[in-house]
Amino acid sequence: MKNANTYKENGFPPSARGLLTVVGAGPGDVDLITLKAIKVLKVADVVLYDALVNEALLAFVNPNAELIFVGKRRGCYRYQQEQINELIVERANMHQHVVRLKGGDPFIFGRGAEEMEFAANFGIETAMVPGISSSLAVPASQNIPVTKRGYAESFWVITGTTKEHKLSNDIALAAKSNATVVVLMGMGKLSEIIQLFQQENKNNLPVAIIQNGTRTNEKVGIGTVDTILEIVREKELSNPAIIVLGEVVNHRNIIGTIQYKYSKELNV
Repeated sequence: MKNANTYKENGFPPSARGLLTVVGAGPGDVDLITLKAIKVLKVADVVLYDALVNEALLAFVNPNAELIFVGKRRGCYRYQQEQINELIVERANMHQHVVRLKGGDPFIFGRGAEEMEFAANFGIETAMVPGISSSLAVPASQNIPVTKRGYAESFWVITGTTKEHKLSNDIALAAKSNATVVVLMGMGKLSEIIQLFQQENKNNLPVAIIQNGTRTNEKVGIGTVDTILEIVREKELSNPAIIVLGEVVNHRNIIGTIQYKYSKELNV
């Protein structure tokens, strides 16, 4: 167990009641985690990590820390959310520092706020380390800007599936705008999303589907509202993927893409 000075040096005070730090792991590429997140992992006593977290990041974790995989995928739940909440509280009462490691940014459809509130109700101190959101970084990695002067002056980031497993009503509103629309967790509702844009006569609007964004197994499909469903079938695109709808997708065709790959092994 680390002493109080170890925590103070890294900016995280010890707590008799336990400490929860919710940490954003970034969009998938190991190099896209923040320095502050790495510092936190190095002083963790227990790390609860999700399915979208690149497991190579676990090399940064304190070697004496307990690692618990709590990933959830559609139709496959190792832990229910209520169980994850209870694990956080249980381990916070056993350890000085619990780290909840989540893909992207935990405050963007990551339930980070819910878990912090639950812990706070039990007197556990909480801290937040933001992550690079996949909603911005994944399009950017494909040279797709979510805003571009003269094309898109704003953007929507919307969950494709609500808590009730229905299509978000905001997508219909977004389809009426000239904004870029980024949909997370929307592949299961892609046909419904496309229909909404077709109803707004946006049949030729560019669309990008990016699966496993920023990772080595990334797959990309580029088309229009009218062609993207066929492209998804041809390329066998599926979750986890991000959907980008907007004229900004054409920027990728103008600029092209360069994939920066690092062969050097992770060195911590």
